Amino acid sequence: MKKILLLAPCFVLSVCKAQTAPLSPPPSEKMNIIKTNVTAYAFRNINLSYERAFNRWFSLNMGFGAMPEGKIPFINSFLSDNDEKRFQNLEAKSFNFTIEPRFYVGAGYGKGFYVAPYYRYSKITTNTFDFYYDFTYSGTTYQIPLKGFGSAHGNSGGVMVGAQFFLTNSRNLVLDLWIAGAHYGSGKGDFTMTSDIPLTPEMQAQLKKEIEDLDIPYVNYTVETNTNGARVIIDGPWIGFRTGLSLGYRF
Repeated sequence: MKKILLLAPCFVLSVCKAQTAPLSPPPSEKMNIIKTNVTAYAFRNINLSYERAFNRWFSLNMGFGAMPEGKIPFINSFLSDNDEKRFQNLEAKSFNFTIEPRFYVGAGYGKGFYVAPYYRYSKITTNTFDFYYDFTYSGTTYQIPLKGFGSAHGNSGGVMVGAQFFLTNSRNLVLDLWIAGAHYGSGKGDFTMTSDIPLTPEMQAQLKKEIEDLDIPYVNYTVETNTNGARVIIDGPWIGFRTGLSLGYRF
C-alpha cells in the first residue's frame, strides 16, 4: 500500500507533464511537402506548392500557378456564341500566388482533414486580339474592326476544406484532396480597343452599347469611348472557386 501511495503522485505528475508538453514534432516526423495539383493541368495551369508543418495541428502552404497564353477555358460559359464570335483570336495568360495556413484535425503533421483560410493574388493578361461590331447607317450595315489588349488583377481571401493522406508505408507519397474552396475580393483591370478609322459620335454610342450588352457575369465594368475606340475599366468584385487533387512528396 505504501508503494502504491508513493507511485500515485509520480503517475499524476507524468500525466500532467505529458498534457502540457510542447507540440514539437517527434524526431522521426517529416515536416516538408512539395505538391502539384494534377487536375489543374487539364486547364494548362502549371503549378507547384510547398507545405511546411510546424506542429501536429498547424502548417503553412504556399503555392504558385501559371497558365501559358492560349484559349480561355470555358469562355462559352460566360459569353454567348454570338458574343464569342466578336472576339477573334482572343487568348490569355494568368498567374496566381496563394498563401494558406492549414489547421489539421486527426493524425496531424500534414495528415487528415483540415480547414484552410487563404489569401490569393491573381493576374490575367490578354494577347492583342481582334474585336468587331456592326454599325448601321442609312440602311447599310458596316462591320467595324478594333484591336484589343489589357490585363486585370485581383486580391481575394477565402476558406477551403480538404483532406490529406499518406499513401505509402514510408509516408513519402502524399495525396491532397481539395474538397471545396471559395474566395472573394476586389479586382481592377484596364482594357483598350483601338480602331483604324475615326469613330463618329453615333459609332461610339453603338460601340459602347455593344460592349455593355456583353453582360459578363461576376464582373463590374464601365465603358468609355472616343474617336480612337474604347476603354473598358474593371473595378469590382473578384470571385473564384477551388477544387482539385494534388500529388506530392514528403521529406
